[in-house]
Amino acid sequence: MSLRIILRNAILVVISLLVLGRSVLLPGNELDHIRAFTRQIEFDYVNWTLNALYVKAAQAAFSPARYMDEEVQKGAVNEYRSLVDQINQTEAEIETIYADPSIENATEAAAPVLEKLDQQIDFQDKLAPLAESILQQQVSATLYEMGIAPGGQPIPPLLFHSTPLPLALIVSPRGEIRQDANISLLPDLTLDQITDLEEKVQTELNVSALVVNIGGMGLYPTMILTTSNFPFLVEVISHEWTHNYLTLRPLGWNYDTSPELRTINESTANLSGKEIQQTLFEKYYPEELPEPEPAVETPSTSEDDLQEASPPPFDFQMEMHETRVTVDALLKEGKIEEAESYMEEQRQLFVANGYRIRKLNQAYFAFHGAYADEPGGAAGSDPVGPAVRELRKDSDSLAVFLRRIAQVTSFEQLQEILTRQKAQTGMP
Repeated sequence: MSLRIILRNAILVVISLLVLGRSVLLPGNELDHIRAFTRQIEFDYVNWTLNALYVKAAQAAFSPARYMDEEVQKGAVNEYRSLVDQINQTEAEIETIYADPSIENATEAAAPVLEKLDQQIDFQDKLAPLAESILQQQVSATLYEMGIAPGGQPIPPLLFHSTPLPLALIVSPRGEIRQDANISLLPDLTLDQITDLEEKVQTELNVSALVVNIGGMGLYPTMILTTSNFPFLVEVISHEWTHNYLTLRPLGWNYDTSPELRTINESTANLSGKEIQQTLFEKYYPEELPEPEPAVETPSTSEDDLQEASPPPFDFQMEMHETRVTVDALLKEGKIEEAESYMEEQRQLFVANGYRIRKLNQAYFAFHGAYADEPGGAAGSDPVGPAVRELRKDSDSLAVFLRRIAQVTSFEQLQEILTRQKAQTGMP
């Protein structure tokens, strides 16, 4: 790794640590009230970032990926994915042993499985740096082909590190849906600790609170969830790099200036992550792409057939959209208790249809509503997501879209861009 790259990375570390401040939105005294419950269990980003930079420097110095052809690289990545899946299965096997009441000595029964797990984790630690280096190269090459890295090197350079991710405590007022705080917590909290924390914050401060899982964090290097879900992994790598890209530009710097700008940032990163993942798979992993669905002729249906037809499948996006719209209307009328009762009823509906939502409240919508890259869902009738999608539709490529939206510093400015675009094209 050259001195120039090390210097650039050091600068980005400082930027990353400054950006961490955007996780917290409340004035100091209100934040202190929340952190009274979290201070002892908050995630240490400084040490994580310094350690990750050390790992990345070692990878750059010793990684053999540069000497491998594409097929050998794919084999190494696939071996890593398989190993992560094996570790997940072994951990599930251990949990089953300890949960089985018929096993008298669970410690003794689990001993050989624990030994196998240690061996798998040791192998994973050795293989992960190579797999990460290969994926960094592949995503970087994809960005170049898409015109997002015209000089051949993305800015900032793409670096990520897979790791257990922190949890996030989201806090919203009860009377409206608004993310007032996002505090990162240790990744290994138990469900009892999580629910106890949520209840304490809600009871003591009269707010809505929810601890959520995240898929990544836009530090530098970016923090990515260890997972065997390959499409999700590549999408999150690309999503978090997009945050790095935006952090060096006005949109990213203003991430927390308003809820609208947070939604623009997250929706942009979601759109970008999906497009980069799709393009990468087309080049490197075409066998991973879903098979196109065959065209099926729709038979003519009589009125009697329609009456006997089975009900339509449960539409998560539509149902969540309707839930959010109804909650917003109830809260606007000041009917907080009614809104909370309704959300619990809807949560049970989602669970009954296979969606295991642990808690559905104002904090849930405050967090998930910012990811508005698709119609419907937790964003409800918020106009920000549709505006971002419209700008992407009106841009010739993802590269053009990112350059345009990266300069946006308010939702009003985004609307002005779209208005000018319509005027130029003569669209209504």
